[in-house]
Amino acid sequence: MYKHILLPVSFEDHRNTAAAVSIARKLKGDGGKVTMLHVMEQIPSYVVNYVPEGFHEKAKEAIVQSLADLAGDMENVEGVVVDGHSGRTILDWAASNQVDLIVIASHRPGMADYLLGSTAAQVVRHAKCAVHVVR
Repeated sequence: MYKHILLPVSFEDHRNTAAAVSIARKLKGDGGKVTMLHVMEQIPSYVVNYVPEGFHEKAKEAIVQSLADLAGDMENVEGVVVDGHSGRTILDWAASNQVDLIVIASHRPGMADYLLGSTAAQVVRHAKCAVHVVR
């Protein structure tokens, strides 16, 4: 079983986040830890002027609560919200925090994913630990 599982969470449709949480719960060893990570993408500069003051902080608070709700009664779980580019930030966070498994929910790939690549595909290709992809 794993000691530190990273569970990146995207609130987009067509991602089976509930299944990813269930798998993390089953693969977490006794005394193991799960970190549920949400990456907030940067707001484009042309939109920043239209975002109300304090929005970013309130959004982070709401996301942390949503992560706690997803975790339910699972023990030793932490919700973390960071800013950055999803794929690169997930990989960097995993490398910096002694993660030994990443459980990531993915959608079925479309044409754009074959051309540009999805976040899950980037994580699978570049992670320095085990990766479990859930569809």
